[in-house]
Amino acid sequence: MNISKDKAAVLVVDDAPDTLELLHRNLASAGYQVYSAPGVAEALELLATTPIDLVITDLKMPKVGGLDLIRHVRARFRDVGIIMVTGYASIESAVEAVKEGAEDYLQKPFTDAELSCAVRDALQKVRFRRAALSEAEAAPVHSYGLVGESEPMRAVYRAMNKAVPVSATVLVTGESGTGKELVARGIHYAGPRARAPFLPINCGGIPESLLESELFGHVKGAFTGAAESRAGFFQIADGGTIFLDEISETSLAMQVKLLRVLQDGEVRMVGGRQPLHVDVRIIAATNKDLLDLVRRQLFREDLYFRVNVLSIDVPPLRDRDDDVLLLAQHCLGKASEELGKKAPRFSDAVLDAFRRYHWPGNVRELENVIHRLVVMSEGETIDLPDLPSVMRFSVPRGGVRRCTLADVETEHIYGVLASVGGNKTRAAEILGIDRKTLREKLKRNPPAAGS
Repeated sequence: MNISKDKAAVLVVDDAPDTLELLHRNLASAGYQVYSAPGVAEALELLATTPIDLVITDLKMPKVGGLDLIRHVRARFRDVGIIMVTGYASIESAVEAVKEGAEDYLQKPFTDAELSCAVRDALQKVRFRRAALSEAEAAPVHSYGLVGESEPMRAVYRAMNKAVPVSATVLVTGESGTGKELVARGIHYAGPRARAPFLPINCGGIPESLLESELFGHVKGAFTGAAESRAGFFQIADGGTIFLDEISETSLAMQVKLLRVLQDGEVRMVGGRQPLHVDVRIIAATNKDLLDLVRRQLFREDLYFRVNVLSIDVPPLRDRDDDVLLLAQHCLGKASEELGKKAPRFSDAVLDAFRRYHWPGNVRELENVIHRLVVMSEGETIDLPDLPSVMRFSVPRGGVRRCTLADVETEHIYGVLASVGGNKTRAAEILGIDRKTLREKLKRNPPAAGS
């Protein structure tokens, strides 16, 4: 994007209305397109929807400060310029702002000439940076061992390219079964921490009463049963990466402790008195909308901004075009090797069914289906009758299938059930019915042979 003075878009972020108005008026009179935000949350919403060339942000703001905004902008929008403005100037804050990626640093009060000069120089750097990035974008992307060539997956690879060489916290989002842990592993093992441990932690799978001890360790006698001191996952992973899967399942009390690790790089063992320094990169994942949880006060806003420095959204399988066929062949070879069987082939009808099916359980469901097909296969070809009924009668995208409403309901129920690994309680929640109703529907409509 070529920037000229009368077209450059500048976002001003300051919690003081007078300062916000002054900066807005001065920049607008100089010919810039100016946007204003009274805080970091509003600034991020604007950045997500509006092309911005330069961000001018205050340092001290309630809840989330300017340094956090700089980290987000630099991680997500590499081609956007940043100027830090503050009335609390110090050598330390100036160094920190530049270290995090600010082009310049202005102390209040500043003159119009100082502001004009800083903005002009920052935009010049943006021009140079964008020229360099346009060349880099043309370079081929690394797939990190993931399977897929669709544009949504290529976008994932590009985001991983940005995350690999740095130590910034990454938030991986996406539906269950899309491969969020594989993305985290790819980032770790392609980066400078590859020789250190990668520890995946399912935050929803560890009881709340044990999670603190598991993460941070405990000293002897800290609680009943603590017969000896034991290191936690953060100490074990020192120098490496911790993958906090389903971080949305942590309690508000645990979120405070995680925030301390992200802010200070320190953990305190249960029952311990002295904090311990750890050098651990955190990659978090969730299948929920964390921002919605923040609005509902179920997830801390400051922790959200800390974990969401870099974000990678893993697309559902239904949005990945013919990646499903590549994945099917990959899973076929993998399952056949594990089972010590000669790999059968898929008939054209099966491949067409794979392409049309909506895959509510995503890649995990595909892996499970193909593993079962290989186990059950007796011939050289897997054909349409071998597939689960829910897949044999999938509706083509954009098409209409001539069938009863009962057939559609049955297909949907078994699809949801497969997507949650057969968990009837979870399936009933998704379907909006109770377990008793679900059991009755499954009893009335059992899967056909081959399901």
